[in-house]
This record gives sequence, C-alpha cells and structure tokens, in this order.
Amino acid sequence: MTVTTSKLTRAAGLAAVVAGLLFITVQPVHPPEDVSTVTGSAWAIVGYMTLGFAILGLVGVSGIYLRQVKEAGVLGLVGYLVFGTFFLLTIAFTFAETLILPPLASHAPQFIDSFLGIFNGSPGEVDLGPVGAVGAVAFGLYLTGGSLLGIALFRARVLSRWAALMLVFGAMSTLLVPLLPHAIGRYAAVPMGIALVGLGYSLWSDQREAATAPLPDSSSARLDLAAAE
Repeated sequence: MTVTTSKLTRAAGLAAVVAGLLFITVQPVHPPEDVSTVTGSAWAIVGYMTLGFAILGLVGVSGIYLRQVKEAGVLGLVGYLVFGTFFLLTIAFTFAETLILPPLASHAPQFIDSFLGIFNGSPGEVDLGPVGAVGAVAFGLYLTGGSLLGIALFRARVLSRWAALMLVFGAMSTLLVPLLPHAIGRYAAVPMGIALVGLGYSLWSDQREAATAPLPDSSSARLDLAAAE
C-alpha cells in the first residue's frame, strides 16, 4: 500500500468521525464518579472509550487543521494549539483514571474521592496541589481552543461551515455546565461530538473527491501546448 498525503488526510477525517461518536456515546453510559465504581468493568470500558476519543480526536483535529493551514491563518493556528493541548491533557488524565485509580481503591479512597472531585464538582479532603487545577485548565482549553478553531474554520470556507459553527457552539456550551447537575451537564458534550463527526466526514469526502477526480487528458494537454506555440 502506498502512503500518500490524501490517504493520511482521509484517515484523519475518519479518526475525527469515530472520536465524535465516542464522545457522544460516553455521556449516557458513564458510571457515577465515586470510589465504588472505579473498580467495575463499566469504569474500564468508558475509560478506554474516552482514551480512544482523545487520541483519535487529536489525530482528527490535526488533519482538519492541516487541510486548511493557509486559509485558517494565525487564528486557526492558535485555536489548534490550544484545542490540541486539551486532547493531550485528556489523554493524561484519563490514563490515570482508567489504569491508576482502580488499584488504589481499597488503599486510598480519600485520594480517589479528591481526584474524581476535580471534574464532578465535589472536592475531597486530600490536597492534590497543582493537579487540582486540571479541571479549570481543561475547561479553559476546551472553551478557548474549540471556539477559536471553529471560527477560523468557518472563515476558511474549506470544510463544512455548519460543522465549524457547531464546533464553536459545542465549546461555548460548556459555560452551562456549572449551572447544571453533573449528570445533566455531561450532555453539553454532544454538540462537540456532532461537530467532530461533521468536520471529519467533510474532510474525508473532500479528499475522496480529490482522489477520484479525473486526471487531465495528456494528449489534449499536448495539443493545447502546441496550439499555444
């Protein structure tokens, strides 16, 4: 198999589609965030799904941005870097949630309560130091990066503009999360999932059309050149 830029870009589009679907699916099946659930199979499954979302999302967003580097300009670059950092932070945090917390459940339940409180709005008794700021940092990266990148993609006019607007809406919808119960606030992630699916499909179809476009007839090109001479 020959590796080409077009194939890699299409693969990035599919990665964004899968990431969006995973992000949507995780929300209704995520178990309650407390010590009693971190050792269950549901916790592990959702953890691996979230890891998949973050890894594939980073790949997908990278492909989406690189497809329109010039058109997106400086705003697109800043949005991509900030949003990409959110995915990296999510990978690190979810790795800890999925693989480090379960073995500690019976030995350090208070630590786990405090760790989970970073995102569930119920701070525990253990002082986590700088780690305790991860929730606020992730919120800022998600909100700022998603909004800036979405605006840049909308202005670029390369991929689906409705999906670019949905990216902005998905990022901005997190402003409602502090006003809602945690279990309900999760669903603010759905617009972002839809945006990733839309942008990913737009990227995939854009490259598919480019790959299947007929090449110019060489004989006609020679005749045109001869006529010009």
